[in-house]
Amino acid sequence: MNNDIDHLASGPRHLFSGWPVASVPEVAAGLYSIWAGDQFVYIGMSGRSATPEELERRRLIGKTFGLFNRLAAHASGRRSGDQFCFYVADVFVLPQLTAGQIKDISKRYITFDSLVKAYVHDHLSFRFMETVDGVTALRLEAEIKAGSLGAKPLLNPTP
Repeated sequence: MNNDIDHLASGPRHLFSGWPVASVPEVAAGLYSIWAGDQFVYIGMSGRSATPEELERRRLIGKTFGLFNRLAAHASGRRSGDQFCFYVADVFVLPQLTAGQIKDISKRYITFDSLVKAYVHDHLSFRFMETVDGVTALRLEAEIKAGSLGAKPLLNPTP
């Protein structure tokens, strides 16, 4: 596998509004970058504990794992268990809420998560790359958070 992280800055973009995206492997460890237009918003990884053997075993089982599941969680807009959706909610959605929307959320006419999902689908895209294992993905994610992609991500940079 190629560990050329430039793909995360210049490779094909995929819209969250088009989820699921056929080119995202159903079983893979790897990285993904999230973009709002040309702004680098977030870097993430999936498959932290995955070895090449574990990935092959999961492929044989035929159940999704890793990148596919992580990107699906982000596309859902649900904040429960998803740090990225929390960031989007706090930084992008919350400041734009109207008094009427806040009232509707408090009365349970609408959910905050539905507004997060709408924002993700309307404004964000992603790029991804597979890695041979989770250890490689974790290492590359740390490097990118520190700026190795040419800029640090807005929502989760290394301090």
